[in-house]
Amino acid sequence: ELSKHVYTLSSKDFEGRETGRKGFHKASKFLKDFYSSNGILSPLGGDNYYQNIPKSYFKKGSPASQNVVAFIEGSEHPEEIIIVSGHLDHLGTSAEATYYGADDNASGTAALMEMAQAFAIAKKEGHGPKRSILFLHLTAEESGLLGSNFYVKHPVYALENTVVNLNIDMIGRVDQVYKEKQDENYIYVIGADRLSTELHYISEAANTWFTNLKLDYRYNEEDDSNRYYYRSDHYNFAYQGIPVIFYFNGEHEDYHKPTDTPDKINYALLQKRTQLIFATTWYIANSEHRLKADKI
Repeated sequence: ELSKHVYTLSSKDFEGRETGRKGFHKASKFLKDFYSSNGILSPLGGDNYYQNIPKSYFKKGSPASQNVVAFIEGSEHPEEIIIVSGHLDHLGTSAEATYYGADDNASGTAALMEMAQAFAIAKKEGHGPKRSILFLHLTAEESGLLGSNFYVKHPVYALENTVVNLNIDMIGRVDQVYKEKQDENYIYVIGADRLSTELHYISEAANTWFTNLKLDYRYNEEDDSNRYYYRSDHYNFAYQGIPVIFYFNGEHEDYHKPTDTPDKINYALLQKRTQLIFATTWYIANSEHRLKADKI
């Protein structure tokens, strides 16, 4: 199913999912239909899965756009919200090419979809999460983290009730560092220990119990010249004092090129990484107490 979603989202039909353009709206509808058909509700009520963002919010010339939201209510602490996010947008098309954005970020979008479906099935079977989970597909990441910036200024649920943001941006490929090692069993984890001691240990425990990936922290160093901690949507949540984890496979030769196509995704690895994020979300959602932000 991950493969099916990635192939759909990064097909020519979706025209590179540029913010506010036809392909982006088509991708938004694809998500809305998925959530609706799986019985996963919108926090906005009815069949409105779009957090609309006016044209005036974007750079001159960009049309209005939307974040896409879906929600699973917690059974014991429904007011406490876990946000799992990934950006839906990519770079659109040029005169010569379509920027398909399979890894960036159809991979993360597909992961959110499958995690939401798994939590919905668990809830149906009587094992729903104790805390609520908001699945947040963000617009305009590529043009300056604008969708997440809008969300923290106009949150669907009060930020003081937001426990954590787990953000997924590119988790379907292997970068040059690990290609050279001939090792694909890794994920870069960024930000886990920055605002919450506990979050780092939950992440480590979930991995030890379920996935045994190498959690690589090189890009989490304070002096990392790539500054990835500041470069994806989680940062707008961290800036508000909300603990975050950013999951990332590193850049590769097809980054921001038309050659970022779905045939190059490692689907078994995408599955394993998604399972890690699911297990981490499960722990946080079902913990006895709310995750503490003790390092602000």
